[in-house]
Amino acid sequence: MERPAWAPRSIDISVPSVSRIYDYYLGGSHNFEVDREAARKAMEFMPGLPKIMQANRAFMRRAVRFAVGEGIDQFLDVGSGIPTFGNVHEVAQSANSGARVVYVDHDPVAVAHSQAVLAGNDGTGVVAADLRKPQEILASPGVERLIDLNRPVALLLVAILHFVEDADDPYEAVAELRDALAPGSLLVLTHASYEGIPLPPERAEGAVDVYKDIRNPLIMRSRDDIARFFEGYDMVEPGLVAPPLWRPQEAPEDEDPYAFSGFVGVGITA
Repeated sequence: MERPAWAPRSIDISVPSVSRIYDYYLGGSHNFEVDREAARKAMEFMPGLPKIMQANRAFMRRAVRFAVGEGIDQFLDVGSGIPTFGNVHEVAQSANSGARVVYVDHDPVAVAHSQAVLAGNDGTGVVAADLRKPQEILASPGVERLIDLNRPVALLLVAILHFVEDADDPYEAVAELRDALAPGSLLVLTHASYEGIPLPPERAEGAVDVYKDIRNPLIMRSRDDIARFFEGYDMVEPGLVAPPLWRPQEAPEDEDPYAFSGFVGVGITA
């Protein structure tokens, strides 16, 4: 298998990557056949997976525009993945040229490609770190350079928490990040769930098993369990809802049924 120039020498391109699978679902080009094969296996059980990911991204863009409208000009995107068209810095900086964005990911491909995409953009940074180690994120040079934790920050946890197992205490990690942020900060979150998927749960489990097979378990939490991540935040209307229902710009009834899978929400600290 030929290694493209954008793939760091340190990564094993024969092993599927969650970030590259996500990139494939979104129509990106930074993925390998091993990633596409895993994605196609998951889609045999849940053919609407690309629609679910696209709905997540559309919500993220609406939430970023909402944050800018609320006067927030700092964004910390943890579990950011591989940049694709319309990502956080493009949306935020098109609305406020002074907005600052730090992308955080532990996938070497995501980090390397983000650095290439963001070269020359002084208002953005990339940090190689893991959500499960919040203090490493907060103390990183990239965050210290661009993010003033004494002012409100929009913390984005988009399609990342369902890859953190309960044994790694994702609730504590989210709480640590929350406690480091100034009052008026936002939490922008999306999470997978069996709720809303237009399939019997036992069939959707087939897609979940594919992620388990590539050693990236997909944790499908209930709405109540997802709501727990917002402890310490006041929910922004309309609350914790399916992606197309969060401040839609188009009629939700026109959306693909798969777009209603899982939950999204925005909270604000007091």
